Amino acid sequence: MHGFPRALRIAALALTLLLAAGAAAGGEWTNWRGPHWNGVADDRGLVSSWSKDGTNLLWRDDFTGRSTPVVFDRRVCAIGRVGEGDRRQEIVACWNAETGERLWERRFTVYQTDVPWNRVGWANLAADAETGYVFAHTVHGVLAALDRHGEVVWRHQLAEDYGRLSGYGGRTHTPIVDEDRVILGAIGSNWGAHKPPRHRYYAFDKRSGDVLWVSAPGGPPAGDLNTQSTPVVAEIAGQRLLIGGNADGWVHAMQARTGEPVWKFHLSQRGLNASVAVDGTTVFASHSEENVQPGTMGRLVAIDGTGRGDVTSSHEKWRINELSAGFPSPLVHGGMVYAADNSANLHAVDGATGEEKWQYNYGTVGKSSPVWGDGKIYLTEVNGNVLIIAPGNDGAETLDREHLTMPEGRYAEIYGSVAVGYGRVYFTTEEGIYCLGESSRPFPAAAPPAAAPPAAGDGPAALVQIVPAELVIHAGDSRDFTLRAFDAQGRPVRGPAAPTWGLEGLRGSIDASGRATFDAGGGNQVGFVTVKAGELGAKARVRVVGPLPWSEDFESLEPGQIPAHWRPTFKGARVEQLEDGNKVLMQPKAPRGAPRAFIYLGSSDMRGYTIQADVRGNRQGRRYTDLGLIANGYTLDLQGAHQRLQVRSWASERRMAQQVDFPWEMGVWYTMKLRVDRRSDGPGMVIRGKVWKRDEPEPEAWSITAYDPLVIDSGSPGIYTFAPVPSYFDNVKVMVSE
Repeated sequence: MHGFPRALRIAALALTLLLAAGAAAGGEWTNWRGPHWNGVADDRGLVSSWSKDGTNLLWRDDFTGRSTPVVFDRRVCAIGRVGEGDRRQEIVACWNAETGERLWERRFTVYQTDVPWNRVGWANLAADAETGYVFAHTVHGVLAALDRHGEVVWRHQLAEDYGRLSGYGGRTHTPIVDEDRVILGAIGSNWGAHKPPRHRYYAFDKRSGDVLWVSAPGGPPAGDLNTQSTPVVAEIAGQRLLIGGNADGWVHAMQARTGEPVWKFHLSQRGLNASVAVDGTTVFASHSEENVQPGTMGRLVAIDGTGRGDVTSSHEKWRINELSAGFPSPLVHGGMVYAADNSANLHAVDGATGEEKWQYNYGTVGKSSPVWGDGKIYLTEVNGNVLIIAPGNDGAETLDREHLTMPEGRYAEIYGSVAVGYGRVYFTTEEGIYCLGESSRPFPAAAPPAAAPPAAGDGPAALVQIVPAELVIHAGDSRDFTLRAFDAQGRPVRGPAAPTWGLEGLRGSIDASGRATFDAGGGNQVGFVTVKAGELGAKARVRVVGPLPWSEDFESLEPGQIPAHWRPTFKGARVEQLEDGNKVLMQPKAPRGAPRAFIYLGSSDMRGYTIQADVRGNRQGRRYTDLGLIANGYTLDLQGAHQRLQVRSWASERRMAQQVDFPWEMGVWYTMKLRVDRRSDGPGMVIRGKVWKRDEPEPEAWSITAYDPLVIDSGSPGIYTFAPVPSYFDNVKVMVSE
């Protein structure tokens, strides 16, 4: 490491402070990589040193976070974890950015996820200055818009309604805000053409939560399903592009307003976790997995972002092999790329040539991303370290290094990057949220709201889309559908006049204005709202949830099928005909990975029901199946190897899990029943489960009764399996609880 002369550093910092004295320090940080999507802040007058004992520490509050906060609307907001024992929850909180007064908090009960407790609060928040909304993606798949008071404006349960999968590793995708859209990546499978597991991008209307478009530009996930790359937005060659690393190992560029694929670049043999950074028309991307070629690990590449189609062999500008920057995202400033690797080494690379100028070691574990502000780079490191460095032409000098610890003496984990706003530096750690700044500097006025989306142009329409593009609705309800039109560059234009609306595969009606009504007696169904507008057409995917009761014995289905409206997150679950001629749902042995899987049958807003099914376990050697039912976010699990019956809501933590011994035989049919209700004698939920041999009368008493002090107010009915060997379901019923 080479430092540059101290005299030059002091002179540079003095000039910076002089310029800052007459300049406004009023930027905001609404997306996790900042206002320019590349880790660069515009603020001046930022601190060059601080002390956890008080110097340049404006305020601190107790908070356990592991992600990057957002700073906007004179507020700083963060996501994290809170509580102990059976009251552990995910939390979103907002503070007065100037004083540190906690303004509000919103807690989310975690359920139906394999993410462990210490990784709760993984995804960074996104914010919108125009509406004042904060957007949070929880580890169990809730995407929620929260207003200035922390009230829920809209929410989606992505796992139950759209098939989003949850991996044990905890890597949860971060939402971003662009114009009128909230965009989020998610890996999962859904009904129909969305059944194959893919890394898809969902765009939601930031005000209403309506799905604007869904895009799956890539192929099957490469390796596991545990990735976290967040896309960025850039204007390149006349198009507004959404560019992100995908679980298939490719970098994909899509039109940001439509989701239409533009180009792709094959970077890795496995899924990507780091975000890209853009400078002009050059896209910088990195990873730490096996390279496509040669057989080395890790790479930093520069891609010409003006291409079309597969640009892997045609648009690479330069590469650095064996630079393992798989988690931190690159920072781009002044023609330089600053890439932090997984071992906490910061590499300074010439953005035009790929020549590495210097390296700077700042710790041992690199997870967060570097941030540029006021001529300095701010770095955090997992083992409790916060650094401020001054970069030069041939090296970097440490201006300040602070080590944060927990009350018991060990280091405080830090996974998030800093966020910069209002001339202050904000970050979260395992032991608190911090605000750094000079107390003598006045707090600036809030930045004006973001500009409105572009007005419709006059060019010809090349693409039309229906909004909402994806919908879950109850039978008997009505919904208005609207049409959006775009030119070939993805810019909004006026749509063709007098479009023709229709329904495909759905029972109901739709009028000339696009208002659809779905028959109350139509039952569970999936299909499409269609539109024809001149030579253009589009479809919106609709799943209609019919009234209870439901019953499925699989006799009307062909072997290999499943009910069309079920979300098949089971790995290969399908109807099979047994030797006695009876058709059942069979879950085969998982080909790879954890054999735990789910099928959701309804919608996430359901409550007040009881689910029942016949189940048959299996054993091969020391491998036993677990079989279960899901209601309101709770699982009733009949466990083969343990010979017990368990109720839980959170698979990896057993937060409120309760269990009883329950001897049962493999190869024998049993009937299971699960019911969830609000407690009548206080806050919380009561969960009742019952199991008996199918050929015996149903017992009056419940086999297990469990209590949860927290509330999971609603949730889709479902079935569950842990299947290292094949297992079976039959006669699945969902009825209104008596």
